[in-house]
Amino acid sequence: MRGEAGLRADLDALAIPFEHHDHEAVFTVAESRGVKDAIPGEHTKNLFLKDAGGAFWLVTVPAEMRVDLKALPQAIGCRRVSFGKPEDMDRLLGLTPGSVTPLGAINAAPGSITVVLDRTLAEADRINVHPLRNTATIGLSGADCLRLLEHWGHAPLVADIPAQETR
Repeated sequence: MRGEAGLRADLDALAIPFEHHDHEAVFTVAESRGVKDAIPGEHTKNLFLKDAGGAFWLVTVPAEMRVDLKALPQAIGCRRVSFGKPEDMDRLLGLTPGSVTPLGAINAAPGSITVVLDRTLAEADRINVHPLRNTATIGLSGADCLRLLEHWGHAPLVADIPAQETR
């Protein structure tokens, strides 16, 4: 598994500008609110999913979005989804719950997982994601995040992720 040093080497090799912020560990969107206030840009939430056919998906959306999991399969082109197991997350991405990030694709074999980025994030000037651990955040453009994923052999899917309707 490649770690944060490998991630930084790839950022440098691709001349991708980013900002790094260390902070206390955060495991949920609620816990990250204080961190978000201090860091400009779009903040993210990540869903590690497995579809009914056995394929794995890593879906990154805006932090406050409540994803409609029933409508999601149609939006991304898969079968019914459920949350993936922590042991699969560790095996495929080298990540633990709370530190999930699209940048975990650095550790995934091409074709082992489909990385999906919500369109608003893909088009954002700055998105904030974990650099493989939940005690830091790095900010980079959505376009540069896509470049990294492609560099690692993952053809990222950019999609309009359906949100749950508020009641």
